[in-house]
Amino acid sequence: MSITASMVKDLREKTGAGMMDCKKALVESDGDEEKAIIYLREKGLAKAAKKAGRATSEGRIGSYVSADGKHAVLVELKCETDFVAKNEEFQAFADALAEKVAGLDVTAGNAEDLPEDMVDVADLIAKLGENMQVGRFAKLNADGVIGLYIHSNGKIGTLVSINGSDNAEAAKDVAMQVAAANPVCTTPDQLPQDNIDKEKAIYLKQAMDEGKPEEIAEKIVMGRINKYYKEVCLVEQPFIKEDKKSVKQYLKDAGAGTVGDFVRLELGDDAED
Repeated sequence: MSITASMVKDLREKTGAGMMDCKKALVESDGDEEKAIIYLREKGLAKAAKKAGRATSEGRIGSYVSADGKHAVLVELKCETDFVAKNEEFQAFADALAEKVAGLDVTAGNAEDLPEDMVDVADLIAKLGENMQVGRFAKLNADGVIGLYIHSNGKIGTLVSINGSDNAEAAKDVAMQVAAANPVCTTPDQLPQDNIDKEKAIYLKQAMDEGKPEEIAEKIVMGRINKYYKEVCLVEQPFIKEDKKSVKQYLKDAGAGTVGDFVRLELGDDAED
């Protein structure tokens, strides 16, 4: 008999198994849902449904960088325990998923923005015995080179695009900077003017409350704004390997081009979602 999309959807909802597995089970069972459920249970795939409600607070950031170093992807794969997060098969799945995402016409999002069969983790759940979920992903391109950094615990991943240079070492250094210093933006001109105005108002009131004359207070405000830039803007931050220099100065001294953009994914950062 003909297997319809609604039949596959119903079976998927009842078993938690992957879409392709549900379709195969229905084909093998000639459309009989009860037999299809038994088929999935025998294959160990229906077990995923029992694990679907369990918290996925651990995991890993998977990554992919193209051979020419100009295109890269980060993807978040979640699981229940650090033990599974360190499993080689789990990590390989995360990296393979990142490579697949690289071939799609997408920039950033989460599992809902990807093809359903691409984010189907039912087989991996059956093998490793934990609930798993694909989380967020992000893609970055560069006309020079992309720096990739994955923290030793696998829970933070960063990408930085460097334009006008193929200095891979400098690119990786700046990617490490993004992981450690967690900037808000690349350059000060990317900060919303409202944010800057609010900061200035706070600093001005602080200076006036300290009894500073207005003309002195204005100078104090500009000094504190510049300090604020060094905290939140990547190129203005003190470089982690040589804090007497800004990231911008480090790249200039290294003849390593300029920062285009960056991506930072930290496991669980979207917990409010």
